[in-house]
Amino acid sequence: MKFYFAPMEGVTGYIYRNIHHSYFPNVDKYFTPFIVANQSNSFKTRELQDIKPEHNQGMYVVPQILTNNAQDFIQTSRKIAEFGYDEINLNLGCPSGTVVAKGKGSGFLVMKDELNRFLEEVFQASVTKISIKTRIGRDNPEEFHDLMSIFNQYPLEELIIHPRIQKDMYKNTPNLPVFAEGLLLSKHEVCYNGDIFTVDDYKNFIANFPQVKAVMLGRGIIANPAIIQEITLGKGLDKSILKEFHSRLVIDYQRILSGDRDVLFKMKEVWHYWSFIFTNSEKYIKKIRKAQRISDYVLAVENLFYEQEIKKDAGYNS
Repeated sequence: MKFYFAPMEGVTGYIYRNIHHSYFPNVDKYFTPFIVANQSNSFKTRELQDIKPEHNQGMYVVPQILTNNAQDFIQTSRKIAEFGYDEINLNLGCPSGTVVAKGKGSGFLVMKDELNRFLEEVFQASVTKISIKTRIGRDNPEEFHDLMSIFNQYPLEELIIHPRIQKDMYKNTPNLPVFAEGLLLSKHEVCYNGDIFTVDDYKNFIANFPQVKAVMLGRGIIANPAIIQEITLGKGLDKSILKEFHSRLVIDYQRILSGDRDVLFKMKEVWHYWSFIFTNSEKYIKKIRKAQRISDYVLAVENLFYEQEIKKDAGYNS
């Protein structure tokens, strides 16, 4: 089985990726938070820092692009390829209302003729290998059959299927019957993405879909950074390792960000997921969220690590 780390805006940038990889080097592919494609000859600072080769040593990293304009995709792909990347992922899954309103992400899925022309143009340009991360439709799952007919026309490196529609966002249960149809219809290697938060979630999925050779986890890895080693080696999350992980995150964010506020914003995003790791964590998490200074934040975190233990069934619970 291959394990992929899904891109999550604001969380899984290069700082997080590097630290995660140093402690848990069992991710086969890391996907970057999406880059908005355009005709510019330069990247935004955040995007550039995220894809610099020196920031991604020893990892297989796939930059992800968000766009519905073929020429923008081609231009941005060429710039990315100059850094040595040979695979790019097209984001057809983002459910954000502002993204969908522009016909991008999962909003592009309902524009079937335009999507077909887009893929024809970008594959004719043949800049890099292209994989796609998709939902099963914008408005209803019945859209997926036509989408698969489009995807099958092109030499995708891989098709990553998140079996929800746009309006589901990240709620409701992944539509596994439609995912099963996608497996049967697809001419490409298929990766599954959706709600694998615990070892049992993984085992249940594989019991139903033993033919799947790759799974992508996002919230599940953030909420339990050791989940892949727990699946593959039976080795759970160690509190001392998580504490080191946390300390390195704080130090590295302080190195690149300006002031307590920006660092705390980043760390509080992480604690949205880590709050599910510990027993009886509510009062500590409340203090972490209220902290306005690094010193107050560090004290709250230290108390949590000292006084509480990691749950045996640690995992995200939406």
